[in-house]
Amino acid sequence: MPREFSRTQRIADQMQRELAGILQLEMKDPRLGMVTVSSVTVSKDLAFADIYVTFLGLDGQKATNEAVDVLRQAAGFLRSTLAKRMQIRFVPTLRFHYDETIERGSYISSLIDSAVARDGERQVDVSDEEATDGKA
Repeated sequence: MPREFSRTQRIADQMQRELAGILQLEMKDPRLGMVTVSSVTVSKDLAFADIYVTFLGLDGQKATNEAVDVLRQAAGFLRSTLAKRMQIRFVPTLRFHYDETIERGSYISSLIDSAVARDGERQVDVSDEEATDGKA
């Protein structure tokens, strides 16, 4: 019977907490803005850690790409800082990715809102037609 939380999941959770603290307190690069570590996945052999981040206060795709590049360039510093804070023998290679789920969620939400609004307009138009047909 498998355990509830695998070792890789526990390491990923600890890495997420530690990276969030490091990025908030120790990274002073103004190109980053406010960084949020949304999730971390660690490969089964602990060789790689995929870190998904979002940024607050950055406008545009160019600024977002630049911020991800800053994190990729600082991966060595972040990895060595993680090695000092975590009690594991080997710290995985860090790979940073921009997490687009917030943007996708707001886009889908806007699509739903516009569809509901159009449906509401159609309901009003149909009820107006029925009211005028009944009076004639």
